[in-house]
Amino acid sequence: MSKNNCTICGEKIEIKFKAMDEWKIEGLLCGKCYSKKLSDYYPGEHVRVNKHLD
Repeated sequence: MSKNNCTICGEKIEIKFKAMDEWKIEGLLCGKCYSKKLSDYYPGEHVRVNKHLD
């Protein structure tokens, strides 16, 4: 797999995210997979900030 592809889903990465050490995932993640893992790791209601930057 290319280093420009997400470690989890294999899709091409536009913005690279590094997995948290606690996730024990090697390689970079795409935004969707990073958000999914983050919500799995920190369950509950979350308020997103800086949405205007999306």
